Amino acid sequence: MASNPYSDANNRATTATSALSDATNESVGREEEDSTENLAPATVRATEAPPIEAGLQADDDFDISSELGNDNATASAASSMLPADTIERGRRYASFGDVRYPMPINELEESREDMQHAMLLMLTQNKHFLSPVGDHPQKILDVGTGTGTWAIEVGDKYPSAKVRGIDIAPIQPEWVPPNVSFLVDDCEKDWIERDVDLAHFRYTIVALKDTAKVLGHAFESLRPGGWIELQEIQLTSLCDDGTMPDDDPVKHLYETIGKAMEKLGMRAKLAAELEPYLHKAGFKNIHCQIFKVPIGPWAKDRTMRVVGLYQKMAVLDILPALTGRLFEALEMSEAEAEVTLAMARKGLDDPDVHRYFNFYFWYAQKPGLLRTEQDPV
Repeated sequence: MASNPYSDANNRATTATSALSDATNESVGREEEDSTENLAPATVRATEAPPIEAGLQADDDFDISSELGNDNATASAASSMLPADTIERGRRYASFGDVRYPMPINELEESREDMQHAMLLMLTQNKHFLSPVGDHPQKILDVGTGTGTWAIEVGDKYPSAKVRGIDIAPIQPEWVPPNVSFLVDDCEKDWIERDVDLAHFRYTIVALKDTAKVLGHAFESLRPGGWIELQEIQLTSLCDDGTMPDDDPVKHLYETIGKAMEKLGMRAKLAAELEPYLHKAGFKNIHCQIFKVPIGPWAKDRTMRVVGLYQKMAVLDILPALTGRLFEALEMSEAEAEVTLAMARKGLDDPDVHRYFNFYFWYAQKPGLLRTEQDPV
C-alpha cells in the first residue's frame, strides 16, 4: 500500500465542534418523523475541506488488487438466524421482516464494500473511527456491519472490547476473533444492547426509514459519556476547479440515483444534515469532519490518487446493480437506463474532469461521565 504523506490531518479535512448547551434535550419521538421540522437548527460549522490538487497520473500506475489485504481473523464461529432473502430478476436482495435492502447482495457488492473500507483507512490515516473512546473500550456496536470487516479489525485492535456487528444481511464470515459476534437484525426495531462505549454506523443512515428513531435507540444503548459515530458519503458529484460541465454524465447519474432514493423513502443528502438529529436525540459535544474523496486517480498526491482509483472502481462496480430497484423506482425504460450507465462509464474515464464526493464523519457524545479526549484511533 502506498505510504501516507500527510503531515497534518487538516490538509485532508476540516473539523468543527459544537458548543452545545448542557441542558437536558427533549426525548426523541418514536413516530416516523424524518422531516427536520421540529429539529434544532444546525450550529456546527463544517467548513469545506481544501481543494485537492490535480495531477497528470493514469489508472495503470496502480494495481488495485495489491491494495486490498486479506483478513486473518481467527477463533470462534458466529451464529445467527438466517432471514428469507428476496430474489428479483435473478438478483438477491437482503430482507428481514418488512425491511428490504435496496441494493443486491452478491460477491461484487461485498467486494465493493471491502474496497471502500480500505479506501477510508487510507483517507483517514488508518483510523477506524474518530471518536475518542480511550484505549480500553468495553463494548462496541457496528450497526449495518455488512461484510463485518470493520468489526473484525476493531475486535483485533481492541481485545478489551466485545464487538457486535448488526445487519439484515447474513454475509459476515463464520470465523472471527473471540471477542467479535454478529447478529442478523433490524436496527429500526428496539435495541437490547446497553452500556455501549461506541455505536458506529457507516453507509447506513441514508437507507433508514426513521433516522430519529434509530439515533434514539443508539442514545439509549450508550453508557453516559459514550460516543456515536456516523460515517456517511454525500452522493453528489462535486468539482472545485470548473472542469465538470453542468451536463456531466456522472453528475447526471448521481442526480438520478438521488431521485430514486427519494422515491424509495431514503434521503440522498442526509449525510450533510445529521446535526439536528443528533441534537434532538440528546447528544452533545458534536463534531463533524469532512473528507474529499476524488472520483478517479486525478489527484497529484499519490495517496489521494489511490483513494480516487478505489472510488472510481466502487462506482463502476455499482453500475450494474442500478438497473434493479433504484432505477425501477423511477420507472425508467431499460434503454434509458443503459444509456445513462454507458454515458457515466465513458465520463469516468475522462481524467480531465476532477470530480469528488464529500464524506462526512459525525461523532457525538451522550452526556455524563467524560473520558479524557485522545487522538482518534
